[in-house]
Amino acid sequence: MTFVLALDQGTTSSRAVVFDERGAIRGFDQREFPQHFPQPGWVEHDPADIWRSQLETARGALLNAGVAASDVAAIGITNQRETTIVWDRASGMPIHNAIVWQDRRTAPLCEQLKARGLERTVRETTGLLLDPYFSGTKVAWLLDNVPGARARAERGELAFGTVDTWLVWNLTEGAAHVTDYTNASRTLLFDLRQLDWSEELLTALRVPRAILPRLLPSLGTFGTATAAQLGAPLPIGGVAGDQHAALVGQAGFARGVAKNTYGTGSFLVLNTGSEIVRSESGLIATVAYATRPGEATYALEGSIFVTGAAVQWLRDGLGIISASAEVEELAARVSDNGGVYFVPAFAGLGAPHWDPYARGAIFGLTRGSTGAHLARAALEAMAYQTVDVVRAMEHDAGVRLAELRVDGGAATNDLTMQFQADVLGVDVVRPRVTETTALGAAYLAGIAAGIWRDTADVATHWHEARRFHPQIDVGERERMMGEWHRAVDRAKHWETPR
Repeated sequence: MTFVLALDQGTTSSRAVVFDERGAIRGFDQREFPQHFPQPGWVEHDPADIWRSQLETARGALLNAGVAASDVAAIGITNQRETTIVWDRASGMPIHNAIVWQDRRTAPLCEQLKARGLERTVRETTGLLLDPYFSGTKVAWLLDNVPGARARAERGELAFGTVDTWLVWNLTEGAAHVTDYTNASRTLLFDLRQLDWSEELLTALRVPRAILPRLLPSLGTFGTATAAQLGAPLPIGGVAGDQHAALVGQAGFARGVAKNTYGTGSFLVLNTGSEIVRSESGLIATVAYATRPGEATYALEGSIFVTGAAVQWLRDGLGIISASAEVEELAARVSDNGGVYFVPAFAGLGAPHWDPYARGAIFGLTRGSTGAHLARAALEAMAYQTVDVVRAMEHDAGVRLAELRVDGGAATNDLTMQFQADVLGVDVVRPRVTETTALGAAYLAGIAAGIWRDTADVATHWHEARRFHPQIDVGERERMMGEWHRAVDRAKHWETPR
């Protein structure tokens, strides 16, 4: 039997999964790594922690699967997106911590660029919004704030990459400096129609072309992991940002199919086929995936910055649970939220609001409020935020979702998925394999390696595990959403722009 090793590098942990040729999980490993918060609104990772934890999980997953590296046909990589790393090409040493996608330090720079009239160009060229979320202003910040970085970048001494590029660089011991279209489409520097770096935006953001990785579709030849890393030289055959990989893992190859991944944040992606849909509702157009050079399937995406991270805050910040898995049992102790609404805008609000100055808030507390009510409000916030994105998406794409496919950590939580179906008003469908992000990376690499013929072959492996039907009436749904929107309005614009 032939195997694929999927590396799933996330915001708070690195994971690795060994899949067999049926798409079944044969081995798994996961390691959390530290988060750094040097100032309010700033979020950083040590790139060495990212690489070390990912390499350890790759070796651990092979060990747990009882699979030798020589039995692996290819490696697939999926990753937290927009997180920005710049390193020295000669030494491979980062010049600064990675600036994480959640980081808001470049909000003032984004405001300056908007004042210069650049927002329309960004939207038309990249499909994105001029927001600190994306990589471009993070790169600019690093080049302007690390002593000597800009001059070194212009001399070609530095390399920029999102996390996929960093992992490939290390796996190949510096032989490959590459990225795929999906990750590139999140940088503010990529022309969505031309599938190439935009000279106009590189100039506007003062990012030298010399630091950029080579562009590739989502499957193909990205380089070879050296034998020193995993025990045998292994081709890297697939790369995609985490949400794009999850769409592939959910077999979302047809126009109109939508999936939501519940992780540190939540990301709802709708396949729009060959059409780039320009959003009127604060959503972004992005590359969904690409199977050959110069061609792409596109998507609309709504990015919710904080969902699972709110549960981690209940654990690490408040200490009302000792493990994230305990949140469902705690929330189930009460029959409703007791009037408590939790807006987890720790890093501002993403789609469809895009307010970098919003901050987290809890409303409706009374003397009778308990930790159980807060736990329930945190889970419900995942669902409320998803509804807001779905409604915007339906408006922009001119479709009405028939169902929502779900994956990620909270997708295994029955209480949350039932509530999601209730407030969304359509069926929520959970697949048999909920590790769809890793599975999508494995599928891409497996197609490149010849394990699966094409996306149609991959689609035959997707199977439904459970379907949640809405169980409340329209009036109750509208009442709860109305209260949620009242809370969101009060959390907006909390921080004063500097």
